[in-house]
Amino acid sequence: MVPLLLVVPLAPVLFGAGFVVEILRRVALAVLVLWLLGFVTLSTSVSGGRGRWKRS
Repeated sequence: MVPLLLVVPLAPVLFGAGFVVEILRRVALAVLVLWLLGFVTLSTSVSGGRGRWKRS
């Protein structure tokens, strides 16, 4: 009975934590994809320069 009383209150907390971790993982993946797309599309200009990354 005592283990059941310890596990039952922890179940919603652990479920909520897992749900939040999954949301954060998806947000991080979306940010990574957007960052990579921005890096690829802004890496070179029409004149062949490196855009804003290199000023020489």
